Amino acid sequence: MPSRDAMLLVGGAAPAIGLPQPWQMGLQPAASPVMENITALNGYLTILCIGVVAAVLGLLLFIVWRFRARRNPNPATWSHNTRLEIAWTLIPVAILLAIAVPSFRLLYFENRVPEADLTLKVSGHQWYWSYEYPDLGIHFDAFLVPDSELKPGQPRLLTTDNPVVLPVGRTVRVLLSADDVIHSWSIPSLGLKTDSVPGRLNETWVRIIRPGLYYGNCAQLCGINHGFMPIMVQAMPPEAFANWVAEAHKKLAMN
Repeated sequence: MPSRDAMLLVGGAAPAIGLPQPWQMGLQPAASPVMENITALNGYLTILCIGVVAAVLGLLLFIVWRFRARRNPNPATWSHNTRLEIAWTLIPVAILLAIAVPSFRLLYFENRVPEADLTLKVSGHQWYWSYEYPDLGIHFDAFLVPDSELKPGQPRLLTTDNPVVLPVGRTVRVLLSADDVIHSWSIPSLGLKTDSVPGRLNETWVRIIRPGLYYGNCAQLCGINHGFMPIMVQAMPPEAFANWVAEAHKKLAMN
């Protein structure tokens, strides 16, 4: 197994796209089909929730105005209205269906792994990640780069010594497990968040749509150094990825 000193520097500066920004309010820019669908669903649900809040608030204000004591000094005495009962049963059902249908469609899209061009195996450890490209015979560990070794432009607590390198526009099957406790491999801009569980093999997929650097971290509390096991993915065009593979075979090839 290559040591930390066997770091393979990836040539060419890549823009940091998948990176949280100070005071960021919305989601990170989508860089995969899954994240594009998550972003679209998030926007749709936000509009739907605003509509529900506005409708309830409008109804409440109308009731306050229409049935105030001055206008309605003698309160109504009826206690049942069939049409009203049907309405406030069917309307919430319709709202729930409007939420459930696109949500289940997205879950199916996320969980159904298409035919892959490449397989990446991810193993979580306390507290670092191991990566293996079984189709290419490449294996390496990725550790956090400490503050004292960061170079200009490298984000603190998100930079690793060995980035995961993936080709743009190719479907990558990701297999996940863990060596000790439960971890979670999460990259927000790629729509990835899958648990790495000891003794179990989980599966997900990703297809990155543009070159760049994408960052994530362990999203499952896994011990004292949970906050110090980041994920760094560099996406590059297929031609550049082929060059990286050739170079990686010299430094990161499995024994």
